[in-house]
Amino acid sequence: MREIILDTETTGLSVENGDRVIEIGCIELLNHMPTGNTLQIYFNPETKKVSDEAIKIHKLDNDFLKKQPFFRDKVDDIMKFLSNDTLIMHNAQFDTKMINNELNICSRPPMENHIIDTLSLARKKFGSGAASLDALCKKFDITKGKREVHGALLDSFLLAEVYVELLGGRQQDFEFSSAKKNTSNKKALKDKTNLIIPTKEEIETHKNFIKSIKNSLWAKHEY
Repeated sequence: MREIILDTETTGLSVENGDRVIEIGCIELLNHMPTGNTLQIYFNPETKKVSDEAIKIHKLDNDFLKKQPFFRDKVDDIMKFLSNDTLIMHNAQFDTKMINNELNICSRPPMENHIIDTLSLARKKFGSGAASLDALCKKFDITKGKREVHGALLDSFLLAEVYVELLGGRQQDFEFSSAKKNTSNKKALKDKTNLIIPTKEEIETHKNFIKSIKNSLWAKHEY
């Protein structure tokens, strides 16, 4: 089963006010386990400027973003990576609305993928109370490593850990994946023809980040 952890960073919080997606970060999972295949792209938001409040959160300023590609120039790569598989997002309503707005600007239809919202999962599991990504990382003792600011790919790494915990925990899922190691996982990887392979630099960055996360599920895996 292929799933995609997805997160975005944006110029602000309102599509109605013209806010745009400026970063997308995605991580591929097979049977809830990471394959090492990721997608990260920054975007030029065209005429929309990043709000001061947003810059404080993700540190992506206008000077940096004006050098990046437009969403329309990368939309085919994004849709190829997402394919028709399940998307996992935290506060999915926001990210879905932002991405569908970008697709509309590109004259593309909205996403039709099945979506799992980890915010909803957390509230069903724990009831009322803090359910932000930071709060869930604290609840599950997932150390955020060297993360000092928000970033779509870095937050996707953390969300993948949270997602596994919401499903029942690291050990349960690790044992399931090990049982499938020589069957479904290998077959799924072999049969996939639309994977976007990260560069050596991206892989090294990913490994270093995982090493900085306490008790990381991914630290048990080789890439």
